[in-house]
Amino acid sequence: MLQSMKAIFAALAFAVAIGFASGPAQAADKLTVLLDWYVNADHGPLVVAKEGGYFEAEGLDVELVTPADPSAPPRLVAAGQGDIAVSYQPTLYEQAQAGLPVVRIGTLISTPLNTVIALKSGSIKSLADLKGKKVGFSISGFEDAILSTMLGTVGLSEKDVEMINVNFALTPALLSGQVDAVVGAYRNIELNQLEAEGNPGFAIYPEEHGVPAYDELIYIANKDKLDDDRLPRFLRAVEAATVFLTNHPEEGLKLFVKNHSDIDDDLTKKSWYDSVPRFAKRPAALDAGRYERFGAFMEKAGLIEKAPKVEDIAVELR
Repeated sequence: MLQSMKAIFAALAFAVAIGFASGPAQAADKLTVLLDWYVNADHGPLVVAKEGGYFEAEGLDVELVTPADPSAPPRLVAAGQGDIAVSYQPTLYEQAQAGLPVVRIGTLISTPLNTVIALKSGSIKSLADLKGKKVGFSISGFEDAILSTMLGTVGLSEKDVEMINVNFALTPALLSGQVDAVVGAYRNIELNQLEAEGNPGFAIYPEEHGVPAYDELIYIANKDKLDDDRLPRFLRAVEAATVFLTNHPEEGLKLFVKNHSDIDDDLTKKSWYDSVPRFAKRPAALDAGRYERFGAFMEKAGLIEKAPKVEDIAVELR
């Protein structure tokens, strides 16, 4: 009896000693991710990774920050005022030309979202029908280049249409008849908005009309901080979350809106299911050839002076 009691006390003493030696649980590493816009279906993997505990499993405490100025995140990351930013592959080449020390470390949405959209009830039934029509846009430059390239595949040019800046009111401009079509509308957002308004639209896809396929949304980081072990851990968490929401889209949606009741509506639900197939299943993977082809397109379109080497703007972390 005495021996057994001694054994119990010895075991307890060992356990206490181990507890003091190991100390308190190690705090998770903080990581700041600057979004490109307000939280929407495009950010599904990020929100699910946070709400589903995938970041926590990688020892990360991730803060998702909505920017006051959507153009600011890349500059903030370049200045060390954020760890990762959600940005766009097309603007990555412009950022490189401007000398920003940022590099692509992963992909969020691996297909274009940009489209040309017209109303099904209107007179436009194909790309060729845009001749002599009014086309609304939000941002000049890339959208002009997309439309010009697309028109060229049907023997037209930008001179054959009237371009009208409608700022970011693409859907209202279409519904009011201010324009006959818009360029720059997202296939997972504006199409659902038009459907909700009872006047559905149809999309003409750039990648089917001369524009090389590209990643719509990417993750960028400061190129001088690529040895930060938080970055590959972040990508592993995002990949696990993406696998989960792809296999279980309904459960993924519940996690997505869990703490975002302001967007828990029919539009978000429809956008969610349109977005799920487009999320990068291997966020860290890099298709160098694809980046090289798109850089050549940007150069030919006059959007940049010279396409950078892929290794200077994009990496695959291991």
